[in-house]
Amino acid sequence: MSRKKKRILILLFVLAAALVIYVGASLWISYNLLTVEDYTVTLGREGKDLKVVVIGDLHDHEFGEENQELAEKISEIEPDLILMDGDMLNGDSESARIPVTLIQKLKDVAPIYYALGNHEEDYIARGNEGLIQELTDAGAVVLDQEYADLEAGGVEIRLGGLYAYAFGTDPKSGYNEADDAPADVREFLEEFQDTDRVKIMMSHRPDSFIFGDTSQVWDVDLVVSAHDHGGQVVVPFLGGLYGGDQGWFPDYVHGLYQKDKIQLFITSGLGTNKKVLPRFNNPPEIAVLHITV
Repeated sequence: MSRKKKRILILLFVLAAALVIYVGASLWISYNLLTVEDYTVTLGREGKDLKVVVIGDLHDHEFGEENQELAEKISEIEPDLILMDGDMLNGDSESARIPVTLIQKLKDVAPIYYALGNHEEDYIARGNEGLIQELTDAGAVVLDQEYADLEAGGVEIRLGGLYAYAFGTDPKSGYNEADDAPADVREFLEEFQDTDRVKIMMSHRPDSFIFGDTSQVWDVDLVVSAHDHGGQVVVPFLGGLYGGDQGWFPDYVHGLYQKDKIQLFITSGLGTNKKVLPRFNNPPEIAVLHITV
């Protein structure tokens, strides 16, 4: 074999080894390297500041024994509120031990509010009707098509939870009008927006407030979502690969967006359930919203 061919083979081997190391490291980071990401949200009202931790899509993952590492990192942030925005377990989980234990560890850090995701819905549908009571007994306030009027950081807030699509129609059909919303969803949203308080809505699926004229119709200051896992696979220079009903390379998948008159925040979440593609180039996230009201 010539010296030139040997150099080429060595180069190819080095490149292949580097690629394997990169892929392996990115996979490990995406499941294990817990990160804290800060976001600034300006609502332009009274100039008061509010610190809110948002977590979602834990999918029964554990950071340290019984999520001790996760609990400690959140405690160090000293938030005014903790929002658990759905899919904290899996639809086929044997029990709710993991979210219940995490709530118990955090209940004295700050008030905890919990919104249901599609996996909680599936878990309940499998015969686990006591889930909401378990979460409540552990120390969380569960909001599902309900809201709570509260004060945190000196700010008067109306905090809601809505799993349903805001208009209740197929977002792929291209036809979403306010009158098409199921009556109970429409009545809830009309009542929710009828306040002078800061209006924050936990909506596990960001799609609920993306499609149709949703973000033009409803008066919500901030929608907080999860669900899309940051796109699951984050492609360098292109972003998240896939996002629920938004499909491939979604426009709204991770971070803070202005969608018509609504500000929309989407966390990339903490874990993943069983997917065709693994979570990749996508560190698990504790999101900290620094909200200036």
